[in-house]
Amino acid sequence: MPPSRYEQADRSYMSLGDWLHRDASTVRQYGPKVYVQGSFRLGTTIRPLNDAEEYDVDSVCELQKLGKTSLTQQQLKTLLGAEIEAYRRAQNMNKPLREGRRCWVLDYADGAQFHMDIVPALPNGQAARLLLESRGYDARWTLTAIAITDKEGPTYTTVTDDWPRSNPKGYCEWFKSRMATALERRKRVLADSMRASVEDIPDYKVRTPLQAAIMILKRHRDHTFEHGGDERPISVIITTLAAHAYKGEETIGEALAVILAGMDQHILWHNNRYWIPNPTDPLENFADKWAEHPERATAFYEWLQKARTEFAAAARSSDRRVITEIVGRGVGGSMADRTARRRPPPPRSPLLKTASVAPVAEGLSFPDRSRVPTKPQGFGGAE
Repeated sequence: MPPSRYEQADRSYMSLGDWLHRDASTVRQYGPKVYVQGSFRLGTTIRPLNDAEEYDVDSVCELQKLGKTSLTQQQLKTLLGAEIEAYRRAQNMNKPLREGRRCWVLDYADGAQFHMDIVPALPNGQAARLLLESRGYDARWTLTAIAITDKEGPTYTTVTDDWPRSNPKGYCEWFKSRMATALERRKRVLADSMRASVEDIPDYKVRTPLQAAIMILKRHRDHTFEHGGDERPISVIITTLAAHAYKGEETIGEALAVILAGMDQHILWHNNRYWIPNPTDPLENFADKWAEHPERATAFYEWLQKARTEFAAAARSSDRRVITEIVGRGVGGSMADRTARRRPPPPRSPLLKTASVAPVAEGLSFPDRSRVPTKPQGFGGAE
């Protein structure tokens, strides 16, 4: 994705933050803080498949000086919604404000090709820490935990301490911990080339093998399910499993092969259902919809097998034409063609294959679906 898109997203949520801090703001006294979450924060955003699709900029508006027992989720959402609507009018945005299940949606002009989802939130660090510690879980990431709104939840209109939980900042810190060495090394290289300090290099200007591999897999997913429906594997599942499977590989090819070989090993089986724990809150299951919609689990495993087969075949070839044809089946012909036109790799160095990745790539295979994922020792806790 072009850096200009990241900068555009930065300007958008910072502009909203400034609006919420203006003198006439009805929420200024509550310490509003707006920040991005999701793929923009992780550096794994990819271009839409076509011009008709948009970038989805996920953001949070956290009122830092309010508590969960001060108001209901509905009241918080209404309070923030009025300010966002006033912002939309002040910015002369033609498209009406939309309400999502957990957020408000600002649609920018057609030429911008993106919309911003704004999730109302309150601080929830202490409550999250106490909850996880009481269940024997690691609570190291809970400092930045938040409580969010959900209009379909049972406590939406009730003043209660029981709110839906989230922790996008904590998840990002966990994700960065999985690639910390590679990120620091690439920042130093970029800083040296720019004659700048490492601290001056924003994360979005650096792409690690883990980030690149996830972006490739997300593109492969999008192309595979281009005409599909809700069965498409969600990005947080791909990202979480990939980050777990990544072992610090130095090249994208190595990272891709190791991730494809191992990502399903981090799908657990708990209480007779698939379980992909949120690394910052193991009580949250990213695969919770798979129990109600088993076709989504089937679609994930079928997609994983397709990706394994295609990228392993590409890794075994030295013919760039063959590689382009194989990879094009998964990520689209135009992208594969653009890659093929880049500077050719050195002789005896295929596009994806390296000496250390070849055995892994050649060994990729579809796991036995008759064997459910295992439950690691010590996994427990209520749902």
